Amino acid sequence: MDNIKTFFKNQKEAAEAINYIIDSYWEDRIDEKNMIELLKGIMRNNDSLIFKDNEFVTLLKQKCGKRRLEIALKIKEQM
Repeated sequence: MDNIKTFFKNQKEAAEAINYIIDSYWEDRIDEKNMIELLKGIMRNNDSLIFKDNEFVTLLKQKCGKRRLEIALKIKEQM
């Protein structure tokens, strides 16, 4: 899991990475600490792709779904 990029070209790539990381956690392929660190890195490095007016952009809402974004939001609040 160490080879996951944290910088992305567009919103679609960022959404796919968020889905992959959270799904990997749900499938017990990574632990919670690793998931949190990866998501923090993605959100920190791609703020303008992921958030607009302090909310998730529409494409992320559509691609990631409510539950994944709830998890991401809780992690963002810890940053």
